[in-house]
Amino acid sequence: VQLVESGGGLVQSGGSLRLSCVASGFNLDAYAIAWFRQVPGKEREGVGCLTSSDQNAYYADSAEGRFTVPRDSLKNTAFLQMDSLNPDATADYFCAVPRGAGDMFSLCELSESEYTYWGQGTRVTVSS
Repeated sequence: VQLVESGGGLVQSGGSLRLSCVASGFNLDAYAIAWFRQVPGKEREGVGCLTSSDQNAYYADSAEGRFTVPRDSLKNTAFLQMDSLNPDATADYFCAVPRGAGDMFSLCELSESEYTYWGQGTRVTVSS
């Protein structure tokens, strides 16, 4: 099981960025997926998640209305689409999946402890 994030970089305030999370070794389509972010020296926080059924998504208050978590089954890839970015979004971003396929079928959590497999992260910097 491997998750690899990419797509981070420098973007101006008000801009958009799309992060990718490519899965290998398993069918990502069968799993809930979540995105977290972490500022150095601070705790990791959940940003958004998508249930394994693909029917429901949940977002942190800071992301609601501006971020989405789509996925592309053919590419075995999930994304974090971020719009209207502000400097508060500057952080390392991580994708994660829970232990089992089908877990979080109807509801997903933005709690770090609920996820077993993690990518290595990609850095996003939003300039003011």
